[in-house]
Amino acid sequence: MSSQLYDFKVRRIDGSETSLAEHKGSVMLIVNVASKCGLTPQYADLEALHEKYHDRGLVVLGFPANEFAGQEPGSNAEIKEFCETKFGVKFPMYEKIVVKGEGQHPLYRYLTETRPSSRKNPDGQLRQTLDKHGLGPKNETDIMWNFEKFLVDRNGQIVERFAPDISPKDSAVTSAVESELVK
Repeated sequence: MSSQLYDFKVRRIDGSETSLAEHKGSVMLIVNVASKCGLTPQYADLEALHEKYHDRGLVVLGFPANEFAGQEPGSNAEIKEFCETKFGVKFPMYEKIVVKGEGQHPLYRYLTETRPSSRKNPDGQLRQTLDKHGLGPKNETDIMWNFEKFLVDRNGQIVERFAPDISPKDSAVTSAVESELVK
């Protein structure tokens, strides 16, 4: 089974062109990331998840975005250095893109149209906090905030979408990843 997901052209954080086809056959966790967010420590958890399951076929893909209160102002080079030095990130990072609103990257349009809502954190307060400050999503399909996660199976099908405040080490994420890796 082929997937449209593999056709999306993206640029690695060093500016070189590629497509998601380079990860064909892998389970992917696609995450919009930021360096100056309260959720930024998730970089460490994403790297730990990537290291734990990479040999079994998981690849975490980081897509920096600056749509959420300007929390990713850096250049691609600055983002790369920050991720490597502060969190030891070795998973693939891509250049900064737009993940919601005007100029939305086609990859994120596809992700949000294909999986229009995310699994919510039952104990989370992120959405209420964002709404209280007028920062919540305008549409339910929008990316809510930094560190929203899309789980993609080995055939390129989006199988789950996790709210930003669900940690990569949460059992909801790890069990979903493990379930896909055994298929």
